[in-house]
Amino acid sequence: VEGEIGRLLLNGHDHSAAVCLEQYRELFSDDNFFLEVSRVGRPEDERHLELTLSFASIHSAPVVATNPVRFLGADEFDAHEIRVCIHEGSRLGDARRPRRFGREQWLRSTSQMTRLFADVPDALENAVQIARRCNVFLDLQGTHMPAFKGAEGEDTGLCLKKDSRLGLARRLQQVAPARGVVRDEIPPNYLDRLNSEVETILAMGFADYFLVVAEFIHWARERKIPVGPGRGSGAGSLVAWALGITEIDPIRYDLLFERFLNPERVSLPDFDIDFCMNGRDEVIDYVAKQYGRDRVAQIITFNTLAARAVVRDVGRVMGHSYGFCDAVAKMVPFEVGMTLDKALIQSAELARRCKDDPEVNQLISNGKLLEGLARNPGKHAGGLVIAPQPLTAYTALYWERGMSQAVTQCDKDDLESLGLVKFDFLGLRTLTVIDWTVLAVNSRNAGKGDGLNVEALALDDGLTFDLIRSGRAIGLFQLESRGMQDLIRRLQPSSFEDLIALVALFRPGPLQSGMVDDFITRKQGREVVRYPHPGLEPILAATYGVILYQEQVMRIAQELAGYTLGAADVLRRAMGKKDAEEMNQQRGVFLEGAIERGVDTRVANHIFDLMEHFAGYGFNKSHSVAYALLAYRTAYLKAHYPAEFMAASLSADMDKTDKVQTLIIESVRSGLEVLPPNINVSTFHFSVAGPKQLLYGLGAIKGVGEKAIDVVMEERLTNGKYLDLYDFCKRVEGHKVNNRACDALIGSGAFDCLGEDRGALGAQLQEAQCAAEQAHDNSRSGQDDMFGLESPGAVKEQHRPIARWSNTKRLRREYECLGLYLTGHPVDEYQTDLAQLTEGEISSIVADPERPISLAGLPIATRTFTTRRGNRGAFVTLADRSGQVDVVLEAELYMAHKSQLDASVLLLVEGVTATDDRTGDLQIKASAVAPMEEVREQRLAKLCLHISKGCDPQQFVPALQDLLARYRGGNTRVLIEYVNRDGDSVALNLNEAWGIRVSNDLLEALHTSIPAQSIGLIYDRRILIARQADKGASL
Repeated sequence: VEGEIGRLLLNGHDHSAAVCLEQYRELFSDDNFFLEVSRVGRPEDERHLELTLSFASIHSAPVVATNPVRFLGADEFDAHEIRVCIHEGSRLGDARRPRRFGREQWLRSTSQMTRLFADVPDALENAVQIARRCNVFLDLQGTHMPAFKGAEGEDTGLCLKKDSRLGLARRLQQVAPARGVVRDEIPPNYLDRLNSEVETILAMGFADYFLVVAEFIHWARERKIPVGPGRGSGAGSLVAWALGITEIDPIRYDLLFERFLNPERVSLPDFDIDFCMNGRDEVIDYVAKQYGRDRVAQIITFNTLAARAVVRDVGRVMGHSYGFCDAVAKMVPFEVGMTLDKALIQSAELARRCKDDPEVNQLISNGKLLEGLARNPGKHAGGLVIAPQPLTAYTALYWERGMSQAVTQCDKDDLESLGLVKFDFLGLRTLTVIDWTVLAVNSRNAGKGDGLNVEALALDDGLTFDLIRSGRAIGLFQLESRGMQDLIRRLQPSSFEDLIALVALFRPGPLQSGMVDDFITRKQGREVVRYPHPGLEPILAATYGVILYQEQVMRIAQELAGYTLGAADVLRRAMGKKDAEEMNQQRGVFLEGAIERGVDTRVANHIFDLMEHFAGYGFNKSHSVAYALLAYRTAYLKAHYPAEFMAASLSADMDKTDKVQTLIIESVRSGLEVLPPNINVSTFHFSVAGPKQLLYGLGAIKGVGEKAIDVVMEERLTNGKYLDLYDFCKRVEGHKVNNRACDALIGSGAFDCLGEDRGALGAQLQEAQCAAEQAHDNSRSGQDDMFGLESPGAVKEQHRPIARWSNTKRLRREYECLGLYLTGHPVDEYQTDLAQLTEGEISSIVADPERPISLAGLPIATRTFTTRRGNRGAFVTLADRSGQVDVVLEAELYMAHKSQLDASVLLLVEGVTATDDRTGDLQIKASAVAPMEEVREQRLAKLCLHISKGCDPQQFVPALQDLLARYRGGNTRVLIEYVNRDGDSVALNLNEAWGIRVSNDLLEALHTSIPAQSIGLIYDRRILIARQADKGASL
């Protein structure tokens, strides 16, 4: 029906159909071209069948019966139609949408097809004949390793041996003085390990793999693209270290090759390779060119219709409004692995709506039909496959509009089954930060020595460990979460081995099992380290007798029970899977081997129990070493070069406002001053303005695009600094830097360097742009000043003075343009209040011990959640100038204060400190919430005015009386303290009739119009204590 000839026949174009038939016969040959007929319930099926059979008879063309299957069961048509509508963006009930599928396009059996085409048996026989001609053989046994492109005719095995031997000698020469290694000699333990690994690699057929990886990493390094030190079990390979694939000496850290490649458990090698986020795509492009674009592809992923997504998608095609679909979707609890069936159990509100509302019931029923199905294809974050032949020999490829490179139609698991090897090219922001920091440091110190090289850092720097132990871990790789900082404070790492352990310990298993407590108490000498057997001491000494790493499990099996490391890896995997039958077999092997080596049966059983227990929590030490190395490097740079490091960190995350805010707070805590953007100095990125100064990057200003910034910087570089706003507008054409961009530059403070108030600049902007446009028009027409037109400078001279922006307006515009407060903070206006109402700034609050707490901040983000009763609560991120914290508002509190959760409203929160179970971070469980304006109006007991000595009462009393009268009707009493010229003092308490409402406007007016030496605010502690007994939602 959908074919070219079929459409021509249905439209009555028999001659054209005949011409088309001959073209296809010529292309495919007579016996390879068939006319298709099918019966799947479409309106045109029978007419098409009749016309096709007649046409085939006239032209002696064979006919084949097909069953164009679109769904498996006869009852799945409705689900298929919904899925089609989701894909096409149409509505199910739209009478105008094309209906290209029939109800009978399900998978029929042979007998059903025989009955369906009983009147055309030849068509079925032809289908069988075509099937017999189709022979596809998938090789699911072999491995299709890409061929290394080395010297022509060179054997890859010999190449691996030669390159790894030379590479190891080179590595050892670099570390010879520090390790006591004799130059030009390879120690026996290194040589033996190298030879053993090479033999295993060659025996498993993976020489090409190692050489290919080493080659493109070497290419990246030559082009100054930062490459990670290695991660995952690949860091346990000495060959990888020798070839430059990793930067970790596995012998130094007792890492095991068998954890990566095990001849007793054959699996494909898998190096996870990190590249700088800016250079990753360049490396991928190089690999595609080097090995052939038809042999290299990224790997497909399939995004599925999860519970919330399927409700939204299905609701839309059913014709429901966005609000309706969104409301139903939000009733589904937000957690990993959630299904609609689970949601109906956990969400009482969803279950009730399903029962009471037929539309919701139908929506959920339809959602269940599609839940879990693939919605659309995606691309693996870092996976790349390289084949020895064109990829189409192994897998189909997927390509769609906008893609620069095809992706495989098989996902990573299917590709592995086909024997194709996956390479992981991962983009790591930390490498970019390190690279930018080193470049900035070496640029500043140019000509002063060899320059900074992070790969040559000593791993025992005292200043670095002082920084780590201080808990100032923002910006440090893997160390910056509150939970990790708390663990650091407890553990107090003092060596690189401690840092390796820290990375391994900060996981749910060790934290919840007591392993962390054992490690800390033993490290700090509060518990004696005991070993069940003397043979365990060399293996467990570095972790104070705690079995922390998977490699330790393997070493114990090797040393105490005689396992080969390959067999020990099999044991480790069995322990991790907790397979009871396999574990019983392994226990027998372990006991037998241990007893043969003189270990007491009871002790051997006890050790096996310990291994089995800790294996569930054990971490891959190779991975931990790699992460610890990156953590150490970032800590070293932050400790020794804080300005350069923070500038690089801010630049790497400048598109994430929350992260920028956190990093700026940390910069200030580190003793750095963060200057506002400067139109005459700033670059696109954050930069170092001085030894302890950072300059805000123009690229972090909202509403100013990269192209506009390039224009601004290029003009500045060519013709010098901008003199004023008019000069700027004249030199930078408006179509390149538009009004919105200029307004954002003003609001962010980028023009502050020109010496004018932001309010005045904002008022001048339109006039300046008009003058600049007029000047450009005159210049283009050659009429400069011919008719006495005023220059931009003359226009500027005539500009009338403009009122300055208030502090509040300046900060609000700054927040809109930067996404944060830089030159001040709304909290500043409440410092006197908050000193009495809160326990301090957010950054000073710790989770332990659990206790009541009061704090204040701006609600900068809100994430809702659904309680088990089906009610809606929220996680609110509260921020002050020092940091931010998540506050939990249960349903009643959230609904009462939902309208006040605005980033411009300062809130006072009372609650209890807690720890987030998922992240280990500080969390506040709120019991009461109120805007600070409301708190001040209701709870401020007294306003104290101390009038300057010698002021004439006749001058200030009328003004004060008039000002206070405008704010009468509140709960705050007024105390006036006056000292006359003779030093006599009097205190005047105004009566209740003069109770006032204290606001920032009143305080600002008192500061500007009354000669007060000081203004004091006093909160009544009895009121503060009494509010705790209030069970309502407000303070």
